[in-house]
Amino acid sequence: MGSLIERHGGVPVPAPALREIRSPPSPETLAFAADLERGAFDMVVLLTGVGTRALVDEVAEVLPRERFVAALSRLRMDSDRSHDAAASGPLSPALRVVARGPKPAAVLREMGIAGFVQVPSPNTYKELLATLDTTFGARLSGMRVAVQEYGVAPETLYEGLRARGVHVTPVQVYTWALPEDTAPLRRALGKLARGESNIALFTTRAQVENLFLVAAEEGIEAEVREALARSFVGSIGPVCSEALRAERIEPDVEANPPKMGHLVKESAARYQEALGRKGAR
Repeated sequence: MGSLIERHGGVPVPAPALREIRSPPSPETLAFAADLERGAFDMVVLLTGVGTRALVDEVAEVLPRERFVAALSRLRMDSDRSHDAAASGPLSPALRVVARGPKPAAVLREMGIAGFVQVPSPNTYKELLATLDTTFGARLSGMRVAVQEYGVAPETLYEGLRARGVHVTPVQVYTWALPEDTAPLRRALGKLARGESNIALFTTRAQVENLFLVAAEEGIEAEVREALARSFVGSIGPVCSEALRAERIEPDVEANPPKMGHLVKESAARYQEALGRKGAR
């Protein structure tokens, strides 16, 4: 990302704000694997590609890859729904396996699994719930659904599922934490608070949360908030934007599609106009 910024004439200020911590196989995760194989779930929702890969690895001691694939492949649509799906065309889903976006979908294809439900862009919980409503409708009520988490519990998604009568089983395979060395982040926050940086680009929800955590530790949270209100703020996508808005920060640009290259390119094209507008205010 620093290379992309330099390519567009900017000076990158690296501020690592998170690290992934792979969870050791917990009793709950191993229990999920056993329950999946014996048919205890009606649906499995996979939220991230890295989490899907990690899940396959973590349950391998009790459910090897081949048996994991077989267990997912048994989550067929019920017979009358399968008939409806077949009538609507060859692209209709055949499995009650849901990929939130292209990354978990790619992992499923690598494993040889086809016919799953894929949530359309921008892949937030809203599109996920809407896709489930469209695909399953009232059949969701009473379903037993396992959800592979992506570092934090997606409570808004869980609320939506439970409101539809779904019995949710969270499956956690990794968590997010602060970097072991937070000095670069603290230096970057200082530059932002002093007005020495006026562009901030965010690529995950957790970065937003950790930024304000460290800013509070440094005693400069108010200054950072004020600086971000004056600065150009770029977001990688809708989930990240939601986290920014929860902190009362409106992003000036949201990458579309949600990729780093597009984030940097769109920011380079629009930051001068946005900063001029903020300066006028």
